[in-house]
Amino acid sequence: MAANGEKQQGHRPGIYKQKNKGHKHGKHRTKGEIERENKGRVSVTALTKKQRKEQKKMDRRHKANQLRRNKKDMVLTEKRRLGSRDGPPHLVAVVALHAGVDAGAVTRLLRGEGAGGVVHQERCVSGVSDSFGLILPRFKQRFTFLSHNTADMHSLLDVAKIADSLVFVLDSAEGWDSYGDYCLSCLFAQGLPSHALVCQGVSDLPVKKRVESKRALSKITEVRFPDARLFPLDSEQDATLLLRHLGTQRQRKLGFRSRRSHLLAQHVTFTPNGPAEGMGGGPTGLGTLCVSGYVRGRPLRVDRLVHISGHGDFQLSQIDASTDPLPLHLTTPRPAKPGKGGDVDMLDGGEDEAPVRVLMKADPSCRESLQTEAEVDPMDGEQTWPTETELLEAEEARKNKRVMKVPKGTSDYQATWIVDEDEEENGEVDEESSDDDDDDMMDEDDEDEEEEEEEEEEEVCSTERPGADQRYDEHMDEAAEEEGLKRYREARANEMFPDEVDTPLDTLAKIRSRYRGLKSFRSSPWDPMENLPLNYSRIFQFQSFERTRRRILAEAAAEEEGAMVGWYVTLHIIDVPFSVMESVQSGKPLVLVSLLPHEQKMSVMHVLVRRHPGNTEPIKSKEELVFHCGFRRFRASPIFSQHTSADKHKMERFLRPDAPSVVSVYAPITFSPAGVLLFKQRNDGIQDLVATGSLLSCDPQRIVLKRIVLSGHPFKINRRSAVVRYMFFNRDDIMWFKPVELRTKWGRRGHIKEALGTHGHMKCVFDNQLRSQDTVLMNLYKRVYPRWTYDPYVPLPLPWVKREGTVEMDDQDME
Repeated sequence: MAANGEKQQGHRPGIYKQKNKGHKHGKHRTKGEIERENKGRVSVTALTKKQRKEQKKMDRRHKANQLRRNKKDMVLTEKRRLGSRDGPPHLVAVVALHAGVDAGAVTRLLRGEGAGGVVHQERCVSGVSDSFGLILPRFKQRFTFLSHNTADMHSLLDVAKIADSLVFVLDSAEGWDSYGDYCLSCLFAQGLPSHALVCQGVSDLPVKKRVESKRALSKITEVRFPDARLFPLDSEQDATLLLRHLGTQRQRKLGFRSRRSHLLAQHVTFTPNGPAEGMGGGPTGLGTLCVSGYVRGRPLRVDRLVHISGHGDFQLSQIDASTDPLPLHLTTPRPAKPGKGGDVDMLDGGEDEAPVRVLMKADPSCRESLQTEAEVDPMDGEQTWPTETELLEAEEARKNKRVMKVPKGTSDYQATWIVDEDEEENGEVDEESSDDDDDDMMDEDDEDEEEEEEEEEEEVCSTERPGADQRYDEHMDEAAEEEGLKRYREARANEMFPDEVDTPLDTLAKIRSRYRGLKSFRSSPWDPMENLPLNYSRIFQFQSFERTRRRILAEAAAEEEGAMVGWYVTLHIIDVPFSVMESVQSGKPLVLVSLLPHEQKMSVMHVLVRRHPGNTEPIKSKEELVFHCGFRRFRASPIFSQHTSADKHKMERFLRPDAPSVVSVYAPITFSPAGVLLFKQRNDGIQDLVATGSLLSCDPQRIVLKRIVLSGHPFKINRRSAVVRYMFFNRDDIMWFKPVELRTKWGRRGHIKEALGTHGHMKCVFDNQLRSQDTVLMNLYKRVYPRWTYDPYVPLPLPWVKREGTVEMDDQDME
């Protein structure tokens, strides 16, 4: 008790009171326990099923049945349309993936009478000799078979773009060879339609070895085709099973062709424009090209532009309704006359057929223009006389603005990090100079040493067999070898010392005023409309490319005007050069595609690609490459950049093999999705697959920055301050780049405090102690643009037979 007799107060526990765990008795808590634990807290009100929009069990079951029924109806409708008289014939391309197999033997077996088919038309595809039309009354389907030489890679890719099915002919022992694997890489990157695998010669094996042969071949094919079925094709019964599979298999949708109307030429004629430009006028003569074929994909409109793969964009003058050369039951649906809705007339398929009728003619006022570039007015850059208000505003701004001298072409926010100088510029930047010269003159002494090393290597590698070496050297291109060695050394130096360059000794570094420093590469501002090149006045730009793309694709999906899918029509294409007809006469297939609005106009296209694992040669930025983008192919010089989500992207000097890269190039607008293939053409005409990918966007305002890194060596170190040399070689450059932040390879950050002397020594202060082994770096950036080298005409690659480049030696040379 207390001494004064007062009652002692009880102990009140604090926040650090020990709380033991309750005994886990294994029973549920009572309502009272829950209320005591909650201490008056009200639980969250639960939403009712109606508020959560939950359906009853029977409603969910009915909805699932409806969705299943709708999908099944869509698949059945698509199957009935393909190969029937309401749709175009099922186009099948036969592709041989091994040099030891014969694709012609497959087509001859499919052409036989054992399958119950009727060969109604021999050579139904213009220019392709090994093609025929096949009617199967038993299956109520019709096919067009096409077998083309795989040595012509361009023709193979063009046919694969429009084929409904591909039949790959494999060798029964090896499957495919090296060139077959190369073809498969190109086809998979472009977009592979429905396909089937065929092998021959299995029936010739003994009965005990047939199962082993099929099992071994299935193990080879499951790498590329995990779910594909392998068909032996040695008899007419096997041919019947293959035809049934081709006609009933599920068709794979390819986005770039299902959204556009396309056509494979069945018959082609050329009419010169004038009497002076006849057939003898050569490839430069223009005329009207009449192309007959089946409309595929989407309805074909006469006012849209058509693109002929490998030849360019052209306009249509009219579309005629022709008689179907491959009728299913000796009758064919006739397109309706204009103004009579969707009614069709049944025409006899005999010789006395109705004349060709004109379906629609192009209206010059509604027809798409062939304009690819924007009109450039040289007077747009002229300064007009300002108004009085503008003069007053300029006078006030001049009074309140700090005066400083900056290089020519420098913007306002560029000048914020430039210090005042009393001297004038000693030179101006040459705007037309190549960006490849920005690496600023590596030491010539190193190049001389490299040349001496090469001479020593040549002396050491001299051989004692002059005859064999002479024959080997006949296939050696010395200039290409030197260029490849130089590119390899540049790539290795860039990998070891990323973006590091040497400051020139004889010129001022500040002359290259296009380079600037950034406080933060992620957050520092960069105006996308600043100091644009002259080529940007020739291109087109969307306010929102993604919104425009969705709108145009939605309109194309709902299109119901023009020549409908499955009609056999004749297109009149005007102002076509005679070289297109020569290509058809040489045996190459002719593929046409109807372009969507704006797809003929030039802009800056960005492609997301990944390096092909089969190519290890260094690919430098702004090097000319061959592009296969959708139905187009062209040559251009792109730039590479990193694929990030920021508003600025760092340029890559070489195409990286270990990460995806964005390729930016001046090219015609193409709405995604579309596959992209990049080839590099050698001096001997060989085209190697470099990278594969897909379209990313069309955005001229995408900022790609090239970085150069200037390096210096700490000369004297005093804790956080140090004297740095070898970064600059005169006082003016130090004062010019003084506001730019410094960094080191070991993570220190600092800035230039003052210049010491006149030979490039400078005093720098860092955030921590500097080590003598460290290297001081300065990051500078400038915006880069692709080169305008767009060329729509791509030369044909050499066949694979000439690609090996091996030298045959006799037994005496091999000793």
